[in-house]
Amino acid sequence: MSTSIIRRQSVADLHSEDWPAALHPVLAQIYANRGIRSAAELERSLQKLLSYQDLSGIDAAVNLLCEALSQQRRILIVGDFDADGATSCAVAVRALRMLGCESVDFLVPNRFEYGYGLTPEIVAVAVAQYRPYLLVTVDNGISSHAGVAAARAAGIRVLITDHHLPAQTLPDADAIVNPNQSGDDFASKHLAGVGVIFYVMLALRARLRRQDWFDAHGIPVPKLSGLLDLVALGTVADVVKLDHNNRILVAQGLARIRRGLACAGINALIAVARRQPDRLVAADLGFALGPRLNAAGRIDDMALGIQCLLTDDAEQAMTMARELDQLNRERREIEASMQMQALDSLDELTGLLEDGDELPFGLCLYDPGWHQGVIGILASRIKERLHRPVIAFAPAGNGDIKGSARSVSGLHIRDVLDAIACARPGLLHKFGGHAMAAGLTLSETDLETFSAAFDSEVRCHLSTDDLRGVVFSDGPLAAQQMSMELAEQLRMAGPWGQGFPEPVFDGAFAVSQSTIVGDRHLKLKLTPAARTAASPIDAIAFNTLPEDLPDPSGLIQCAYRLDVNEYRGQRTVQLIVEHIEAV
Repeated sequence: MSTSIIRRQSVADLHSEDWPAALHPVLAQIYANRGIRSAAELERSLQKLLSYQDLSGIDAAVNLLCEALSQQRRILIVGDFDADGATSCAVAVRALRMLGCESVDFLVPNRFEYGYGLTPEIVAVAVAQYRPYLLVTVDNGISSHAGVAAARAAGIRVLITDHHLPAQTLPDADAIVNPNQSGDDFASKHLAGVGVIFYVMLALRARLRRQDWFDAHGIPVPKLSGLLDLVALGTVADVVKLDHNNRILVAQGLARIRRGLACAGINALIAVARRQPDRLVAADLGFALGPRLNAAGRIDDMALGIQCLLTDDAEQAMTMARELDQLNRERREIEASMQMQALDSLDELTGLLEDGDELPFGLCLYDPGWHQGVIGILASRIKERLHRPVIAFAPAGNGDIKGSARSVSGLHIRDVLDAIACARPGLLHKFGGHAMAAGLTLSETDLETFSAAFDSEVRCHLSTDDLRGVVFSDGPLAAQQMSMELAEQLRMAGPWGQGFPEPVFDGAFAVSQSTIVGDRHLKLKLTPAARTAASPIDAIAFNTLPEDLPDPSGLIQCAYRLDVNEYRGQRTVQLIVEHIEAV
């Protein structure tokens, strides 16, 4: 399946008195392994959320919004073209309308025409089409110096809400809310863009309540918790760390979805993804809904995705969700073709390497025919295959190329780009991002120079051992623990995601049956080696073929997730095999 190895997590000390009696001991140990020390750290109530008052710039932001609201001046939300940006935009528009704003619109840059963020070009569009009093960026803007300057020159006030890491200097906006800016006291630095704007709206509602705004205008005080389905989707799809605060946001959003309280757009996305809303988990947000929403920004225009999240008409939402589903199918086809080209290029590169040489630690890939909207997914796929940081580039016009970077554990990719930019001024035209993902632009003629600099900088941070894929396991399960009870508890626990990984177990099994399903997946019957008399357990290994089994007639070592399979009304325990190696 891969060149990874299975490595067991360090087992944390477990004190039974810290956990409720109803909690399965396996789940209690899993929580302890993830740094949870008591049941209090698993609290999911909204009362446990961090306070908006600790966010720097929050008062200035609320002042701007109150001023625009009191005068009913036009507010324009400027979003981003990914799922976090789309949900951020939908939260901002919906919340402002709930709070009594009569004139709020959104504008999302088309990535192929305007690029990322609040650029001078998108400001010109905003001025021509909307004449806003206040621009509010969501999930972008922290690096938009020129765009903010253009807006201010046009007499437009600017509020930046973002979560990306800032540079040493900040744009000259009227207010900035970003938990990652210097001096910010907000305890969680992992809010997604949608989380930041949700907090801004909480602060705005509190101010309006103190000013008796709602009574004066005959408006019921809105329950902003009704937006948590959107917050959950954007948070999981952006792959930010699910710290305690983010887990509360995601858990509350999932709870609303399961109770049938999601917005029409999310319900439609669930339907086209063929998921059950009452059993939806965080992984469904990340691997089923998020990609369909992202497809609009990758292939066409994210405005379609935002409109899907804003409509309250179920029929319209379903029509748009079907369009998004079709765009996602197109995205998959483009990605598959690009991935084949990338792997062919790697084969050629490997063939040219002399004995003893190796692939670069930091790998850059480029093809002039690649699609700009899909390079992020391509970089992620190649990273998973080769276990090293990867940047995939595509043409961006005017002699430039745009890169999308994906990193591995232990390497902060945005800091790597910053180090290169400092050492070689002018090489990067612009860049930004997170620890695990980033974007950049440079001249096509500088690609070779950048590739060498990138590999060199990565080697300063990673060793050869760091480039070997590792599947971390929570240890073995006894045959009697592979039960529906534990599978259900694991499924509904968490929520699992980045920084709080879903439980993975490992063990030796005998293969009693293997069948190819769906052309690329292996359906298995496995019997725990320790209890050969036990009944075989259903298992499935995705993107795996019979030849990937090291010894089909003997024992194999598997890393797997314990899950529930639902088929034709029947629910059975199933192992989702993540990795197979020889015993």
